[in-house]
Amino acid sequence: MPGQFFTADGSAPNFSPAIHSQFLTSQSRINISPAMARPREFDREAALGNAISAFAEHGYEGTSTDQLLDAMNISRQSLYNTFGDKRQLYLEALRTYAAESMAEQMHSLNGGTPLKGIEAMLNAFILRPSKSCLGVSAVCEFGHSDPEVSMLNDTAARALRAALERRISEGKATGEIDGSIDETAAAHFLLAALSGIKVAARGGASLEALRDIMRMALRSLT
Repeated sequence: MPGQFFTADGSAPNFSPAIHSQFLTSQSRINISPAMARPREFDREAALGNAISAFAEHGYEGTSTDQLLDAMNISRQSLYNTFGDKRQLYLEALRTYAAESMAEQMHSLNGGTPLKGIEAMLNAFILRPSKSCLGVSAVCEFGHSDPEVSMLNDTAARALRAALERRISEGKATGEIDGSIDETAAAHFLLAALSGIKVAARGGASLEALRDIMRMALRSLT
């Protein structure tokens, strides 16, 4: 074929993209279709953050692909090329949200004395500008019907429960927390209180009402 290069053994050479482009003829450069052009670049982290917000606000089923494209400010092709389909995007969003939330909760929980750390963890969500929580949204929407979603939620819950048990145990040792309290039962209760705060906040509860829930949860430890 005219213009085709071959190696000594008769096979086509394996040029790198940069070298290969040098062998394109003027005509072949002109004939490259616009449809083959690379999709415009975008901030992947920002787009994923916007997807998290959309899913947290509307749920998986309630968020259409068009809503995601608008929220993420990307094209349909960029969505598929970068994140896969809607389900893959949702799982990545949930995984990212769980990791970021866990880091924030651990930072608050491990600050100060055990009781102050627990208070800071609960109060951190109360003071959040956005009251939508993708984790609680996923639990309410899927329960345990979706194994992959359940695995992500259960892993996060186990890690937070273990951290709470550790802080409660430390508080009992220093006398800050009632020594007769069972660490596991108390951790379960605090997780339920945190979920209750998130659901109440989503329902429009006032800051004072949310703080009342927090104060009652803390009082149960002393």
